[in-house]
Amino acid sequence: MAKNTFTDPKFLIIDDKVPNTLLLEGILQEENFENFLSITDSRKALTSFLNFKPDLILLDLHMPHMDGYAVMKQLRKNIPENSFLPILVLTADITSEAKQHALSEGATDFLTKPFDPTEVILRIRNLLQTRSLHLQLQNQNQTLDQKVQERTQQLNESRIEILERLALAAEYRDDNTGEHILRVGKLSARIAAGLGFSEDQVEIIRQVAPLHDIGKIGIPDSILLKPGKLTPKEWEVMKTHTTIGAKILSGSQSPLLNMAEKIALTHHEHWNGNGYAGMKGEEIPLPGRIVTVVDVFDALIHERPYKKAWTNEEALNEIKHQNGKQFDPQVVEVFLNIITESS
Repeated sequence: MAKNTFTDPKFLIIDDKVPNTLLLEGILQEENFENFLSITDSRKALTSFLNFKPDLILLDLHMPHMDGYAVMKQLRKNIPENSFLPILVLTADITSEAKQHALSEGATDFLTKPFDPTEVILRIRNLLQTRSLHLQLQNQNQTLDQKVQERTQQLNESRIEILERLALAAEYRDDNTGEHILRVGKLSARIAAGLGFSEDQVEIIRQVAPLHDIGKIGIPDSILLKPGKLTPKEWEVMKTHTTIGAKILSGSQSPLLNMAEKIALTHHEHWNGNGYAGMKGEEIPLPGRIVTVVDVFDALIHERPYKKAWTNEEALNEIKHQNGKQFDPQVVEVFLNIITESS
């Protein structure tokens, strides 16, 4: 119902007495309501309801085969939750027990037989007005939900863009193209999927793995871009990029940044405990172990200020050589499978 304005509401009349249905149809027609369906066999109530999709039901209580209570119980299972579909009960039984029973089965209001046409129309109009307001409120809520979803999506996209730009800011200090971080993100996500991460977790690792070296923002160019071997003192400074990165990313409630923090802090830890902070084995978060393998492999096969690019074969041999030492064997196995499939 543009129908939410109820210019042409639908009425389903269920009464085993034909004179009653004809009387109700006449009352509706007098008020220019023409969209109605009348049935006298209550066993057809559910099928008629599902096919006709009424906005208001006029229902007799005492009928053969299925009485009004049974009809309401049957319909209730097919009326969407939190929707307001008025059921106007028609009955000569005005006892409190009958009313309470009808209300418990889903009745909205009552009309006492014999009908007073004025009362019939007043009650129908009141119920239609209530349904109209309910549908308007539903539409407003749906519109609001949609706007909230759109705004949430915009915020997520903005957050992801900020993270990507932040990663690029660090990466451009020792990789003029910024391609390293994109490659690390994509390959880390593929490994995560191979290790059984959920789709959401795979997407998160794809987005945050590029932030693994964000702490390089705090490393002086004289050290970061030095073409030769670092001195022991310079190396100690270089190693602080993991703690700097973790500090930049710490303190957030976002699962995205929480994983980014772990990766930034642990992507130079070794499976055998000989990494930066001495973490060992499964003490190292799995995302960090994944990025460790991917970061080393990508760094080996691309030129850096301090080294020439290795061939893929040389880099793969190094990964295999460090399997169980620097790298988690489980991660290496999945990594090698992916590289083999891509070859």
